[in-house]
Amino acid sequence: MNTAGTGGIGDDPGRNLGDDLGRDLGHNPDRDPGDDPGEIVRVFAALASPVRLRVLHVLAQGPSDVTHLVEQVGGAASTVSQHLLTLRRAGLVGVRRDGRRQVYFTEDPHAVAELRRATERLATRRRATDQGAAGS
Repeated sequence: MNTAGTGGIGDDPGRNLGDDLGRDLGHNPDRDPGDDPGEIVRVFAALASPVRLRVLHVLAQGPSDVTHLVEQVGGAASTVSQHLLTLRRAGLVGVRRDGRRQVYFTEDPHAVAELRRATERLATRRRATDQGAAGS
């Protein structure tokens, strides 16, 4: 995201961070159903839980049913199922039936990888800032 100079967020008072986030997340800026920031909020809210992040991490390794996810992330099956529902509503996880069980998978492995890289960049920047402040 360009935040300085021409095209930056502060250059156009009619533009806001949500517009840039929507564009960066692959949404069509010309589509107008209210410029649905709710969709972006759902994604970030889904990512706000450490358990859901662990579920995404497991699913990034390959499809899994609830039993396997419970073994990997801990907690009760009903709790993991609720987290999966939140991730599904955010468009991060899909499900398919395999016989009597439901198998969950990441809807867009590339998006999950991008989210992980963005998180790592932000964490690196925060650590550098924290170290700079501690050295002052």
